Amino acid sequence: MKKVILSLAVVMAIGLTSCKNETKQETTETKTEVSKDMAMADISFGVRGNCGMCKKTIEKAVNKVEGVASANWDVDKKKIDVSFDDTKTDAMAIHNAIAASGYDTEKVTGSEEAYSNLPGCCKYEHDMVMNQSGDKSEEDHSDHDH
Repeated sequence: MKKVILSLAVVMAIGLTSCKNETKQETTETKTEVSKDMAMADISFGVRGNCGMCKKTIEKAVNKVEGVASANWDVDKKKIDVSFDDTKTDAMAIHNAIAASGYDTEKVTGSEEAYSNLPGCCKYEHDMVMNQSGDKSEEDHSDHDH
């Protein structure tokens, strides 16, 4: 009888110990997922440009920045939405990358040398309004291919 009770106690102790380990593993995995999400940041800001070619150049410049997950420049609104890992880069690095490709942002003026090398249709007005509501402009170039 003592052997049966002792065996039962050992089996219960092993069962409780394994349940505790499973609970700890789930908690650790959840914390890791949360910290990955917290490292991501989303920003939106104005960028001057005209057409689909501008879109390709601007997005390519942003996507070269380490830590950038996605970039989408809206031709009509003159606005870019960027998602990035803020442990690897920051907003100013993104602004500077766009400026180096020849385009003005809300915070950084584009490189004059890069601007002079842009195709004619991409040479925007330097006083162009950025971060607009989305009304189409009269000089919309999104419907042609270069």
